[in-house]
Amino acid sequence: MAGAGVFITGTDTSVGKTVVSAGWIRRGITHGLRVAAMKPVATGGVLREMHQLRSSDAEQLRAEINVEETWEELNPYVFPPPVSPNIAAERAGVTIEINRIVDGARALERRSDVVVVEGVGGWRVPLGADTSTVNLVRALGYPVVLVIGLRLGCINHALLTREAIDADGIPCLGWVANRLDPALEETEAVLATLVARLASPCLGVIPLLEACDIGQVARALRLPDLRGSPGV
Repeated sequence: MAGAGVFITGTDTSVGKTVVSAGWIRRGITHGLRVAAMKPVATGGVLREMHQLRSSDAEQLRAEINVEETWEELNPYVFPPPVSPNIAAERAGVTIEINRIVDGARALERRSDVVVVEGVGGWRVPLGADTSTVNLVRALGYPVVLVIGLRLGCINHALLTREAIDADGIPCLGWVANRLDPALEETEAVLATLVARLASPCLGVIPLLEACDIGQVARALRLPDLRGSPGV
């Protein structure tokens, strides 16, 4: 069966896109799927062995997949400074080419059932002078899943992001809530508000984790099957 894909976006940076992406991968594999991953653009990369620049997000995704991938396929663009991708690319004298990313995704589709693509930052992060995450998602043709970090202000951020996704004409499969702030008051009321106001299903609520436990994240998710059969 031809591959399918999903794009994991978020209301902001540091809301849990990577752990949700990793959990999505693990749950898919548990249900017998071949799952590939991409982190098309990353900033804040660090030097690893052989002086190779690596993204910790991409490393976490690589640890979960069951499809053979090169680093070039997994993370075609990685930059050292932890800044917006358009700024990092400009400083490096690099143009982020959407066609290059899409070609990589198509290659992964041919040897997988699902390609999980993790975005960078929030929904409309610029990738260049006249391109953004939106252009990339359109070119990929994948639906999105919105990750919402449960903290003060998240309702506003979630509603605005969902409005932007709808305005851009991109299908949204649903949203995942990630409990980030143990001090957040009225958490259940916040969740109820999101359920009532977001026009898509909740695909999971990630519990507050003392340490990163991808197995626990995977168990908290309910994945729609991108290939037309019931979800897992």
